[in-house]
Amino acid sequence: MDLQEKTTKIFIQDYNHVKTIIKTRKKGENFKSPNNIPKILLVGYNGANNTGSEARLISIIEDVKTVLGSEVQITVPTLNEKNLRRYLNEGPGLRIAPIPSIFFYSIRKLVKEHDLILLVEGSCYMDTWTSALLWAFLWATRCAYSSRIPCIAYAVDSGKLSRFNKYLVKREASKTDLIITRTNSAKERLENIGVTAPMKVTADCAFTFKTNEHTLNNLHESGLQTGNGVVGLAVVDFHLWPVVIRPWGKKEYLYKWPYYFSRSKMRLAKSEDLASGWAEEADRIISEYDKNIALICMEEVDEPLANSILDKMKYSSKVRIFSSSQFNAKQMTHILRSLDLLMTSRYHAGILSLEELIPQIAVGHDTRLKGFYEELGLIDYLIDYTPDVWRILRSKVDELMKIPDKNYEVLKQGYHDHYLRSLENRMLLKEFLDERGWNSWLKTVK
Repeated sequence: MDLQEKTTKIFIQDYNHVKTIIKTRKKGENFKSPNNIPKILLVGYNGANNTGSEARLISIIEDVKTVLGSEVQITVPTLNEKNLRRYLNEGPGLRIAPIPSIFFYSIRKLVKEHDLILLVEGSCYMDTWTSALLWAFLWATRCAYSSRIPCIAYAVDSGKLSRFNKYLVKREASKTDLIITRTNSAKERLENIGVTAPMKVTADCAFTFKTNEHTLNNLHESGLQTGNGVVGLAVVDFHLWPVVIRPWGKKEYLYKWPYYFSRSKMRLAKSEDLASGWAEEADRIISEYDKNIALICMEEVDEPLANSILDKMKYSSKVRIFSSSQFNAKQMTHILRSLDLLMTSRYHAGILSLEELIPQIAVGHDTRLKGFYEELGLIDYLIDYTPDVWRILRSKVDELMKIPDKNYEVLKQGYHDHYLRSLENRMLLKEFLDERGWNSWLKTVK
């Protein structure tokens, strides 16, 4: 047998093997669990002491169990196992899988061990925070594609991308079996850079986040007086980002080796200016409206900015910091829903407060809040972070202090619409798996 005949024979064998895999997957048989139970991998920003990611993850686990039953095997990879275990308990159907900072081999291995890959990070297709996070999601997609394992981007967003990352997203995200975006603008951005994967639009998973316990006492136990009402500031230090990859750097700027926050004299000065602006506005609200202030850190990395704001304030005795490093997502959600007014630079602060129709104003720095406020019908209350931001913010605060229920109907309709759209995530998941022959595992989804 000559070389050409050998090559042809090998090709035919490989081709038939792939056909067998595809046929088997469509039947929904031969799952990788020894008990023939589907194994699902949730790839995201897990274990970062981030309230939004925590609420999303818990909601998505609930979606998966609603669609596939409580017997399904779920794996959650994480760079920070200790943090993840604060709010996620392992059990017969749930496994926490620590992975290293250099994640390529570990993610590839995990992908091959599972029957379905879900990309569960909201800020999936953007490099605002760091390219490394984006590459992790694209790598998981690539590994799933090469192993013939279905992959869904589950209620995600898109945003700013460098030229190189646009190329990567176009090439790798197009290999996704289904991309579900949480806003229409996110879908349009992906289409504009040439992503060809099937796409649907719903809403963020956190709209279905359930919180049954009443933890309002957290406000009182902190020593914060609530009699005259509380205004919340969910702040972000825009000048920390992006996280960059480098072999060494100052310890205080280390996120997790080899990832460091972007810091320089100019960035530090801008962070101080940001803290001063927030401090001045918080003091004004206390002085003019006799309100108390809750500085809300939706992620642990927000704490230095919150502390800096507090240090700069005249009326610091009427201010308390509430951080995701101390409170879980349910507790943080109750705090957000106990406010008289929310000023936020955090996407999920706006979402998690919405059920109680809390008046809100956003100070935005990326596309996520803009997309959300456009669809919510509050685009006039989204303020870009420009030199004029504090003057505009004062005007909006005064407006809502005088007429607190001005946007009541907008908020009410917005929550209703987004909640129903969020429920569509599990319906799309069920339809996707039904088409691939998983019908013997699928449950009735309401």
